[in-house]
Amino acid sequence: MAAAAAACGLVAAGVLSGAGTAVAEEAPQTQGGATATINGLKTYGEAVIHEDGGDQKVAAGLFEMSVDGGGTLQTYCVDLHNPTRPDARYQETPWSGSSLGANKDAGRIHWILRNSYPQVNDLAALARKAGADGLTEQDAAAGTQVAIWRYSDGAEVDAVDPQAEKLADYLEKNARNVAEPRASLTLDPPVVSGRPGGLLGPVTVHTDAGAVTVSPPADAATSGVRVTDRAGRAVTSARDGSTLYFDVPDDTTADALRGSGGTAGTARLTVQASTTVPVGRAFVSESHSQTQILAGSSESTVSASATATWAAEGAVPAVSARENCAAGGVDVIASNQGDEPFTFTLMGAEHTVPAGASRTVTVPLQEDQAYDFTVTGPDGLSHRVTGVLDCRTRGAITTETTQLRNDPSPATVGGVAADTTDLAATGGSAMTPLIAGVAIGLVVIGGAVLVVLRRRETTHD
Repeated sequence: MAAAAAACGLVAAGVLSGAGTAVAEEAPQTQGGATATINGLKTYGEAVIHEDGGDQKVAAGLFEMSVDGGGTLQTYCVDLHNPTRPDARYQETPWSGSSLGANKDAGRIHWILRNSYPQVNDLAALARKAGADGLTEQDAAAGTQVAIWRYSDGAEVDAVDPQAEKLADYLEKNARNVAEPRASLTLDPPVVSGRPGGLLGPVTVHTDAGAVTVSPPADAATSGVRVTDRAGRAVTSARDGSTLYFDVPDDTTADALRGSGGTAGTARLTVQASTTVPVGRAFVSESHSQTQILAGSSESTVSASATATWAAEGAVPAVSARENCAAGGVDVIASNQGDEPFTFTLMGAEHTVPAGASRTVTVPLQEDQAYDFTVTGPDGLSHRVTGVLDCRTRGAITTETTQLRNDPSPATVGGVAADTTDLAATGGSAMTPLIAGVAIGLVVIGGAVLVVLRRRETTHD
């Protein structure tokens, strides 16, 4: 029971967030793209995981997510031994921000997604390729998930249904490396800085959508800050490769901050589009719910934002952060477009960025470690970074079981007998054996106590 509590204690919610200066509003900072809430396992069959501790049955197949702003995603799990949290929120992320970043077989997983269900929805054709007669949607989903797990987790796993197992073997054998798909929508860089009285940028739009809508800062009418192209023309829409700039008037700093005690200002622009999210994009949860990979997408809402900071004199910093799974930590990226050095404090240590330069400081973290630290600097700069590092799949079944709402219980998935030791239908692990073991232990202890009491009673008589 103590071990189970310790495992549960590793899970903590978190997002990357920050404020450029003391006068900036603190807002979530993400890589951009789609944000969605998981609804549960929708199309699935059964699989058996073979481990040293014995065989474990688990439901295997397609999850469904609801996209913020509209749209639906279908995903497979690439993080077998972590549980799926009910109503967990997910953010589209590059492979480098997930366990796929360090997985040499990530490209093979991408191939499987592109060459199996639901991307290939002609089940008869898929069955012929795999030699799997009578392949159903449930078989196709289970076989695809099993093949993915063999590459994502290195798991020794088989599909229960013979046709699903044939599909899994076919996909595993034929998988080839396919490059990481591009983001549905992102802005690079997410933070820019400079002097007022000119254009701050550029911020480059990367998207697979035909066009994106550009929204100016919320206080544009009073601050005078505009979003423009390189020529200074106002921009309300953009496409892949477009460059955006913040046009900051000379008097913006003085007018906006008069009486606030600060010397810098900030503004944020947002871009949004409706598009299908590319197959193979990773989705990571802020609550340490198991990592997912995209298998299909309806027309969905995607968005991204960028922030500009400026100051009339001295250092002009821009700070952002991102998880770096290859380095096993979080990268804090600080740049300085001012004419004086910028010194910031991170984890009790000071770091200096010369004028016109940038610097990346990596905060090393242990796998599954929750982190919460703040970058502080002059003029009240405070950039908080929180989250949980989830870069690797686990090598053993966890002691947590989490049941999604409306999902069948592990004991009834596919007609599994009630006394069978199962994993959760969400791809989590077997809490049931732990509870059963504790219960049996308590029964044994109780029986021993009764025997001792009876012997004492007999001796007394």
